[in-house]
Formats: sequence, C-alpha cells, structure tokens
Amino acid sequence: MARVSQEHLDARRRQILDGAALCFARNGFHATSMQDVLKEADLSAGAVYRYFSGKEELIGAIVAEVLGTVREVYEQAARQTPPPLPDVLIPDVLARMRELRPGLLDDGQWMFPRLMIQVWSEATRNAELAAQLREGFRLVREAWGKVVDGYREAGLMPAGAEADADAMARVMIAVVQGYALQVALFGTESAASFEAMLRDGLRSLMSVQRGDQKVAQGN
Repeated sequence: MARVSQEHLDARRRQILDGAALCFARNGFHATSMQDVLKEADLSAGAVYRYFSGKEELIGAIVAEVLGTVREVYEQAARQTPPPLPDVLIPDVLARMRELRPGLLDDGQWMFPRLMIQVWSEATRNAELAAQLREGFRLVREAWGKVVDGYREAGLMPAGAEADADAMARVMIAVVQGYALQVALFGTESAASFEAMLRDGLRSLMSVQRGDQKVAQGN
C-alpha cells in the first residue's frame, strides 16, 4: 500500500475544516449535522472521522487555529522595530484571517464574522469551548503586551503615560469583535472594504487629542 504523504493529510484536514466552518457560519452549530459537513467537504464519513470525532472536535480545532494565527501576527509585530501601530496591526490580523478563512456565504458575504458569532454563542453553553477561548485570549493578550513594550521602547507612548498592556489588548480585541458583529448583522461590500474601514476608523480615533495634550503641544 502506498504511503500517504503528510502534505496530503494536511490538505485533507484543511478541506474538512473549511467545509465545517462554512456549515457552522451558514446554519449555526446546532443546526449543522455531520452529514452536512460531509456533503460540504465532499468526503466520505470514514475520511472525515479519521481526523475528527464530531462537531465539538471540529469547532475546537477551528478556534485553536484562529486564535493561534492572531497570536502569531501579534508576536511577529512585536519583533518589528517599532511595531506597527493599531491602525495597521488590527487590519493586518483581519487580512490574515481572510487568507486563512476566505470562504464566502451564499449571499457573497465573508463567512468569518458569522462563524465567530456561532463560536461565541456556543461558548456560553459549552464549558470546554469556553475554557479554550479563555486560554486562547489570555495568550493573545500576552502577545499584545509585547507589542506595547515595543511601543514604549520606540518612544511611541506619550511621555508619562501609564500604558496598561492588558487593558489595551482587551480594547483592541473588543474593537475587532464589535466590528465583526456589525459585518455579520449588516454586511459589507467586501472583506477588503471591511479592513479599510476599520483602518480608517482606528486612524481617526488615534488622531483625537485631549485638551491637556493640545496645550502641552502649543507650549
């Protein structure tokens, strides 16, 4: 019997995860059956169950992949001198997600925002998934902390500013989550426009100054 290459195994796993993600985004986690996943992936039951025991394992693998990618982008940014500012870094995260999860739903909308809503909803009922999300977000916040350290070292933080790295991480994550929720509910022209609008909005917010900062600059 010919030995199956690792490349083939990885491609088959990717095929299954992509099919499952589209099903979950389109119909929701509970309304999706394993038969739906088999049909979307165009694979036999034996081929799919060789990799995953069921829907819970599939959604866990999708979440681990997404959070790992987000963490990787932040850690790569932290190694740059200086790290990209939030108006560049946050859209970069979404661009990587679009590379990883490029699938479109039947209405032409990017599937990823709707998939994330399904994951968040399921985490309120599934203690194991909730624990996985908590740990994943902890690691993402740690990676963001390294970015903030890079800002400090490069002199990008205002003089005397006390930057709470974890608070900044939570706010930036919330920005992405909230914007993704808007796209899932109301749609957008394209994933690229989604990233551009987020970049422009962040840039505008970052340009706002407090009154005391204006006075200091005037002096």
